[in-house]
Amino acid sequence: MISLSPPTICNSAEEIGFVVKETVPMPASGDYQDLPLWRGLTIAAVREIRRNYSQDIIIPMTLVHPDYLTEILDGVRRIDDQLLHIFLTLNEDLLRHRIANQTMHPDPNRNAEIREWRLANVARCLAARERLPCTTRVLDSGAHTSDELAAMVLDGIDGRT
Repeated sequence: MISLSPPTICNSAEEIGFVVKETVPMPASGDYQDLPLWRGLTIAAVREIRRNYSQDIIIPMTLVHPDYLTEILDGVRRIDDQLLHIFLTLNEDLLRHRIANQTMHPDPNRNAEIREWRLANVARCLAARERLPCTTRVLDSGAHTSDELAAMVLDGIDGRT
């Protein structure tokens, strides 16, 4: 998507999560999103990017806990009220297939751990759709190519102002 829109900045909240996971003790859940530190750093990263750059910021992440979603969205809105929240959905079988075939880490053991964690959380992530804010734009990633989805997201960004 970034290649389709050069003036856009991608801020990966997941990368922030990986740093947090290596820095502080993890909660019993094993989910770095349960750490207030991760949520605070995610918002702080957006604030610093906005302070230094004028480009649109794309922040890919899956937030399934409703309170965390509200915390992040409200925090980002305080920084920039031009927020477009998009939720990518697809059917469970296709999601499981994609996870099973995706490499997330070069170390095979770590990659297997990540895959198992992601597969164990599929139902929880798909159920998050039922609790989305009414302003969320839902896109079916099983019905569109990645280029089509990128174009839809960028069209949404262009049309939000």
